[in-house]
Amino acid sequence: MTTSRKALIIGCGIAGPVVALFLQQVGIDAEIYESQPAGRDEAGAFLNLAPNGVNVLKALDIDHLLAADGFHSVGMDFFNGDGKLLAQLESSDEEERFGSRNVMIKRGRLQQVLRDEAIRRNIPVQYGKKLTGIQLNGFQNITARFEDGTSAEGNFLIGCDGIHSRTRQLILPNAPRPAYTGMVDCGGFAQCPAGLSTSGAMQMIFGKKAFFGYIAKPDGEVYWFSNVPWPKEPKRHELNAISADAWRQQLLHNHGNDPAPVPEIIESTPGEIGKWPVYDMPSLPTWHKGLVCLVGDAAHATSPHSGQGASLALEDAAVLAQCLRDSLKVEHGFAKFESLRRERVEKIVKQARRTGNGKMVTNPVAVWFRDLVLPFFIKQGAKASEEVLSYKVDWEKEVA
Repeated sequence: MTTSRKALIIGCGIAGPVVALFLQQVGIDAEIYESQPAGRDEAGAFLNLAPNGVNVLKALDIDHLLAADGFHSVGMDFFNGDGKLLAQLESSDEEERFGSRNVMIKRGRLQQVLRDEAIRRNIPVQYGKKLTGIQLNGFQNITARFEDGTSAEGNFLIGCDGIHSRTRQLILPNAPRPAYTGMVDCGGFAQCPAGLSTSGAMQMIFGKKAFFGYIAKPDGEVYWFSNVPWPKEPKRHELNAISADAWRQQLLHNHGNDPAPVPEIIESTPGEIGKWPVYDMPSLPTWHKGLVCLVGDAAHATSPHSGQGASLALEDAAVLAQCLRDSLKVEHGFAKFESLRRERVEKIVKQARRTGNGKMVTNPVAVWFRDLVLPFFIKQGAKASEEVLSYKVDWEKEVA
């Protein structure tokens, strides 16, 4: 492309730095603007970066940067609330099947690694830049205005600012809002209690009142999460008002009768336990408008039940850069990007919602039926995941 040389990137989470790195690969300068006053390297819980996501980082030759803090899961074991093993999935052969293995990593650490690599490659990152306005200046220039009174000019703007994207609100004010899924997610990190499985597989428990998952690192640190049914959408301040002790007691109420070591993990987790409502993104009428395009969660956020949120954002980054590389006009590149990505990501969003709904079953008859059919659905799901995990961006291929 010949008309665009500088990108304004809003958001420095997972998608933002990787978009900037791929744009750099195709000769487009980028600058990242983050609303937070500083990097939040301790924020959030953890995530599973799936093989398709790791393959994107491999295309940038930065996948090795995850080795110091990430580790691999060898599969998943599924149990009911009585501790009965229902099904198992193996993933130790992912390298051979998909070209990379999954990486379990703390979200804050992943964001830090990606941001630091962008900075190392001379991509500027500015903090405290909360977007308040977008102004078009003709057909080839755009201005971003920030709450602190400053502004930035570029040739196009990429919104990588998450599910509650300010970029999306500005360019698509009438678009659907994020949809609450009826669940509050939470998680933390603990030290390995007695009886904990150290098999390297993620342990998934359909508890009697809530869903629980955990995995132990080789050094004994436990990564865990709980999906708590919460019918009425809570406001952020309402969740934040629940004290650490009160939330711990709530979790113990939900999981106190679940098999060991679930209650012990909760009890042994020090400090605050993060908690947040779970949303996904209804289908938007478009992902772009003029010189502005949405990427990752800003365009198509999926609930965490898919294990694909971060990986889809990384895929977006690579495909968008390809489309801009191979298009004469920015708008054409954006349209091609959306056409290549929409069907795949919306299918995953819908499947994640179905998976999440299955975690909230508590009726005894429904629980009995779930336990009966789960092995079959796990096998079917494993087959369906082949298409998701085997996806690779062919960087050399012309897409437009």
